[in-house]
Amino acid sequence: MTDIGLMSYYLGIKVKQSEEGIFISQERYTKEILEKFNMINSKLAKTLIETRTKLSKYEEGDDVDRSYLKSLVGSLRYLTCTRPYILFSVGLVSRFMESYTTTYLKVTKRILHYLKGMLDYGLFYSSSKEFKLEGYCDSDWAEDTNDRKSSSGYVFFIGNTAFTWSFKNQPIVTLSTCEA
Repeated sequence: MTDIGLMSYYLGIKVKQSEEGIFISQERYTKEILEKFNMINSKLAKTLIETRTKLSKYEEGDDVDRSYLKSLVGSLRYLTCTRPYILFSVGLVSRFMESYTTTYLKVTKRILHYLKGMLDYGLFYSSSKEFKLEGYCDSDWAEDTNDRKSSSGYVFFIGNTAFTWSFKNQPIVTLSTCEA
């Protein structure tokens, strides 16, 4: 990317403009999170969450400091504005914050292990003339073991740039994949 010298920070978000487009990231903020939670020298993880991880509000484990876990999850939630790919994992641990057990802390810290290897990631808004609209959605169809509700999400792109995304629990129990 050819730099034309325009770079600034807004609320911890780095905005870098070039002839090719605009790149926004939170590299500095990600490093601050890793330092704050003593994870700067941690091992890297190749995935955000272990395959087949299912959390329940009845999870066993020792209690952890509530304010520590809330601060960690809150920091990760702010990071999702430039990293939509972590939204599912952060949303999953956010759902069960009332449990405050070592199980949730372990799953939450794995997200930090993953982010350590992705410090310079962000969103690139291309100045391309291609404006093809694409959208993707998915649902896990009643995978929540607590209330059997589905989680669903979507992302929309114009060209190669994501411009909106969402992930949420459905308000009702669905009876089919179509309904989910």
